[in-house]
Amino acid sequence: MKRNWNGKLTENDVTPESVYMNRRSLIAGAGVAGLGLAGLAGLGVFGAGPAAAAPEGLKPNSFEDISNYNNYYEFGTGKEDPARYASALTTAPWSVEINGMVDKPGTYGLEDILKGKQIEERLYRLRCVEAWSMVIPWNGFELRALLNEVGVQSGAKYVAFETALRPDEMRGVSRPVLDWPYREGLRLDEAMHPLTLLATGVYGKDLPNQNGAPLRLVVPWKYGFKSIKSIVRITLQEEMPFTSWKDANHREYGFYSNVNPEVSHPRWSQATERVIGGGLRSRRETDMFNGYGEEVASLYSGLDLSKNY
Repeated sequence: MKRNWNGKLTENDVTPESVYMNRRSLIAGAGVAGLGLAGLAGLGVFGAGPAAAAPEGLKPNSFEDISNYNNYYEFGTGKEDPARYASALTTAPWSVEINGMVDKPGTYGLEDILKGKQIEERLYRLRCVEAWSMVIPWNGFELRALLNEVGVQSGAKYVAFETALRPDEMRGVSRPVLDWPYREGLRLDEAMHPLTLLATGVYGKDLPNQNGAPLRLVVPWKYGFKSIKSIVRITLQEEMPFTSWKDANHREYGFYSNVNPEVSHPRWSQATERVIGGGLRSRRETDMFNGYGEEVASLYSGLDLSKNY
């Protein structure tokens, strides 16, 4: 189900790729294309709030792009490895342990996590630290809805996340690419921001395994590796959490990992990005905070983003 921002709730309201693209064409034909995606979202066209749309003028990637070009090292380091091998991951039943500084710690089945949640369609830009990008129509709910439900205790400053670790199903973990299981984290104010999403689907379909089924984080103003997949543990804590890529190479991967065209990766520039689906020579300038600066820049007021990268 999808709850539009106008409050209307309908059964089986999903958006296949063909319908999604046709809807955009009809909107353009109606003479409102000049509003851009943000304006259309504000009208409730996409079932997302004004802050939830990708920067205007960007076309969503195809489902084929989204489901076949992935980083998910638990299944291999090649971009096509997740699509080849992630079908081995058992995603039902699924549960998430929520612990640490919360009022209601426990292990929650996915069905209980989803109960009563406002599942929305959010069109977000995805920017990989490897300098490529996509535009993805996610389905999901705001992380803060879950955190408020379990009760965040006073003194909690960070949220830590952990991916499933199943050597029998995840062939990639046999290689010591990272210190498994994969772990990530956010500051509490980042986690509670309305743009921060727990995604359950894409194009109105259940998440493919290679995209992080059945539950993954999406933080659109940060590099993609911050948006941890196949979550099995969420911990509220006072100290900055362990994060896998920072642990592997702190010079190249900071805790914040906000998209920043002015701070180069030690091995490549972040000033531009390759647009997946646009051809080998399709590039665009990278936007600060991936285009979401108006919504999130205030979170980092007074923070030197060249040092706190």
